[in-house]
Amino acid sequence: MDSAFIIEKSILIVAVFSITMIMAMYSTWAERKVAAFLQDRVGPNRAGWGGLLQPLADGAKLFAKEEFFPNTPNRFLFIVGPAIAMITALMTSAVIPWGDKLEIFGHTVILQATDIDVALLYVFGIISVGVYGIMIGGWASNNKFSLMSSVRAASQMVSYEVAMGLSIIALIMMTGTLSLREISEQQAGMNWNVFYQPVGFLIFLICAFAETNRTPFDLAECESELIGGYHTEYSSMKMGFYLFAEYANMFISSAILAVLYFGAYNYPGMQWMVDNVGVNTANIIGILVLFIKICGFIFFYMWIRWTIPRFRYDQLMHLGWKVLIPLAIVNIMVTGVCILVFK
Repeated sequence: MDSAFIIEKSILIVAVFSITMIMAMYSTWAERKVAAFLQDRVGPNRAGWGGLLQPLADGAKLFAKEEFFPNTPNRFLFIVGPAIAMITALMTSAVIPWGDKLEIFGHTVILQATDIDVALLYVFGIISVGVYGIMIGGWASNNKFSLMSSVRAASQMVSYEVAMGLSIIALIMMTGTLSLREISEQQAGMNWNVFYQPVGFLIFLICAFAETNRTPFDLAECESELIGGYHTEYSSMKMGFYLFAEYANMFISSAILAVLYFGAYNYPGMQWMVDNVGVNTANIIGILVLFIKICGFIFFYMWIRWTIPRFRYDQLMHLGWKVLIPLAIVNIMVTGVCILVFK
């Protein structure tokens, strides 16, 4: 493995992590602006033009807050909880193809930190570990409401991971690969998977809301029942890590939705742009197209949060086990029949 390859991948990893952090940071600003728009308010408008410096002000405030530790015998785990949540939120971005390739000084740069054949399994593996951050944090807080919240979150996330995995099986049957890059390349020319797997996309989208603990699946944080949820006892940047991880997960899940079902960086006329304008220009536009799709999903997350009330817990479990899982199994069967008939 030559040094140029190591340097290239190191730069890509730093760039991907930086973009993820910036997107998560400004998602907090966008959330407030969208909420203000939907509720006929102004939103943040004091720190910088249009409130654009508000995330920096919030970060400085969290850093300056007093560190507080509850009376818990699990002080180490109390610190580890938010660290796990943050690490797992960032690690998933490593296998996402952010574009096709760029030609720089005669050298071809693949716009993906790492391309592995089992990228989808990697994504689901990291997602399944993320629940430990919430579970450990709630248990180590030595607070019964935090513990109840973490149990809720764990059962919710495990339940909806089953339906999410089943929805992906139908997509894998159709594409024949677990590589996110190959799935992206197969969707060139508006050949998007959402047109062939609309039911799978709907199931995956609903499960993504549950995996990120977003409304209407935010029973792990509902103040009216659990005084804030699993992060009630946290302060300063440990609290900030939990909040930041939620928005990082929202960004990454939006990117995965765009890659799996909405063509990733592909757009109509991309091949014509490559042939007539140039590879770099065409692929830079592809990167922008992917981020437009991601921002569309992020807006949808926020729109749902400020318009739909949360479920009761029995309704949440009923939807996951009695509706989404059977629907995903039926979708697998229908996909298998279609593959046998039309291929």
